Amino acid sequence: NTYVFAKLTSLFIIDEHVFTKGWNMQEAVKKDIVVLGVEKKSVAKLQDERTIRKICALDDNVCMAFAGLTADARIVTNRARVECQSHWVTVEDPVTVEYTTHYIATLKQHYTQSNGRRPFAISALIVGFDFDVTPRLYQTDPSGNYHAWKANAIGRGAKSLHDFLEKNYTNEDIETDDLTIKLVIKALLEVVQSGGKSSCH
Repeated sequence: NTYVFAKLTSLFIIDEHVFTKGWNMQEAVKKDIVVLGVEKKSVAKLQDERTIRKICALDDNVCMAFAGLTADARIVTNRARVECQSHWVTVEDPVTVEYTTHYIATLKQHYTQSNGRRPFAISALIVGFDFDVTPRLYQTDPSGNYHAWKANAIGRGAKSLHDFLEKNYTNEDIETDDLTIKLVIKALLEVVQSGGKSSCH
């Protein structure tokens, strides 16, 4: 049950999107691996990069990446972690990725109906491995909808990434772990290069 995170940092994209605040997340799922790619805009010279977290563990087998307001994501993350722990205590089994996704989607959907509350301004990719070591990838929207995917993207440039993945995601492209990682990196670089001047470290 190894998580491989392909992380590209200090990339810049000019595209505008209402919920993203300069981030883009992209994931691809293979038979025994999940690759999560992240691009982010450059941070201020005096800002500590360690304080910027767009990927978080919800349980031992489930992670979440998000695009949107970090403060909203903190609330969703904390509640999802408590639910994962509660599930473990009650059922004595780890949560499934779909169970966690359903919980997060339901929480978001309740916030669209409550008086005096606004919807959570985040889209999230929830990823992990189920009991049978099958990798799973789900996306949740601010509205509370969720769907399963083989590969997906959220945030700035998500449309370009979707187009790239539609053209380039084949069984041959994810045959090995290295090829899966390369596909995610190629997808992110495609968006960065089309978006203007960027730096990649």
